[in-house]
Amino acid sequence: MYRYDEYDQAMVDARVEEFRGQVERRLSGELTEDQFKPLRLMNGLYLQLHAYMLRVAVPYGTLDGRQMHMLAHIARKYDRGYGHFTTRQNIQYNWIKLDQTPDILAELATVEMHAIQTSGNCIRNISSDQYAGAAADEVADPRPWAELLRQWSTFHPEFSYLPRKFKIAVIAAEEDRAAMRLHDIGLQLKRNEAGELGAAVYAGGGMGRTPMIAPLIRDFVSADDLLSYVEACLRVYNRYGRRDNMYKARIKILIHEIGADEYRRQVEEEFLHVKTLGLDPPLAEFERISAFFAAPAFDADAPDVVDRSDPDFAVWLDQQTAAHKQPGYAIVNISLKPIGGIPGDATADQIDVMADLATRYGFDELRVTHAQNIVLPHVRKADLYAVWQILSEAGLADANLDLITDMIACPGLDYCSLANARSIPVAQKISERFAGQQHDLGELKLKISGCINACGHHHAGHIGILGVDRKGEENYQLSFGGSGAEDVSLAKIVGPGFSEDGVVDAIEKATDVYKALRQDGERFLDTYRRVGLDPFKAAIYG
Repeated sequence: MYRYDEYDQAMVDARVEEFRGQVERRLSGELTEDQFKPLRLMNGLYLQLHAYMLRVAVPYGTLDGRQMHMLAHIARKYDRGYGHFTTRQNIQYNWIKLDQTPDILAELATVEMHAIQTSGNCIRNISSDQYAGAAADEVADPRPWAELLRQWSTFHPEFSYLPRKFKIAVIAAEEDRAAMRLHDIGLQLKRNEAGELGAAVYAGGGMGRTPMIAPLIRDFVSADDLLSYVEACLRVYNRYGRRDNMYKARIKILIHEIGADEYRRQVEEEFLHVKTLGLDPPLAEFERISAFFAAPAFDADAPDVVDRSDPDFAVWLDQQTAAHKQPGYAIVNISLKPIGGIPGDATADQIDVMADLATRYGFDELRVTHAQNIVLPHVRKADLYAVWQILSEAGLADANLDLITDMIACPGLDYCSLANARSIPVAQKISERFAGQQHDLGELKLKISGCINACGHHHAGHIGILGVDRKGEENYQLSFGGSGAEDVSLAKIVGPGFSEDGVVDAIEKATDVYKALRQDGERFLDTYRRVGLDPFKAAIYG
């Protein structure tokens, strides 16, 4: 993984001291809350319903054991003993005291971490495939490109005050494990017919109150031109994106209004100018960055078989591990979705356990996924049973990856000042209701948002739930048919909403229809797409 040089460290240290002074001025009354707000947002600090929330950046979801231990330390010392892993591959702390935030940032800086650009109208954390560098289906490791984009975007003077927040994802496989086309810019690394590396560029995706799937802007941009092309995409948006209406300020609205063809024309025109500026790094610099992502020292003689005699272990093995490009190794998915638990939450002790596992069994590397789980990307198959035993003791061995209990959920009205309804209790009730039948249901991606901002990605759920306020009462709206994967689609509203208990009952009726109508090998999403909404709607509403 990438390691800070003296310039990286100096910038982060300077930002910590700058923010320490700003906090002192706020606490003394020299700054009002309105004056302080843009300053704290630049450092990932939100004021929520009950306390401050700090969002810590985990670039493209990659971190090592010492960083993971630091996250546990922050949870234990400054929060209430846990952290919440997010859909942006970051971590949030929900009970932060303002006067302690500079100390938190200073401690994070000692392990090359920060909270810069995790909020505000800027380029946010660059996200990527959690299997990067381990998956057999990738054409190249996307992390060097994600790191290059991180360095380019951090403190970018032109893009520090965009019309609205901006999110970029980079993948390198046909299977989309990062919801790439639901980003402001999505990059899919690929090779052309000559074998040259480049990327397909998508722009104008996003969720929120106006969900859209990003159209293809250019089928292939060579690696030598990629940074300049992304710069051109941002410049056109920054020039014409609306600043008079925050609900119409995202790039998806601009592209929708002027059309993808006109946006593409302007980007191509801008690219011709940007390319003269020398923004693309020389080969030596890209090789320097890429060297940090060299493959670990795999054991070429590692046995490529696993003893499956323990039936509980075999279930976990089938559900929670994925194929690795190196024989004798596997990718391990650690579930942060225990039955009845809060999706994405992990205690300080659990975070320490995962850090220790990475150090001992995983070449000191972990990944945060956009589905709010943790990945150990490189584990010897011979070590899988030991890893499973340790995870079991820590309450981290649920075998539910991509099943209905492996749901994405935002913090909702329990924490967020923007939310209209609670997400956590609904997630817990669904988890408990379906625990016994989740394996029979198979892949079923359920996502819950507590408001229209869609932090829980409900538009991309096979089943999506949106919490709304209906005359002072929490009401839950169901949607079916969404996907954030390579078969990307937006979910459609089923009909009138439900109470908290009613929405759980409605989901059970829908899954009963699925079980009655599914054909061999069909997921819930496949059956829904084949038969349409009517059978589900009839069962739900009678």
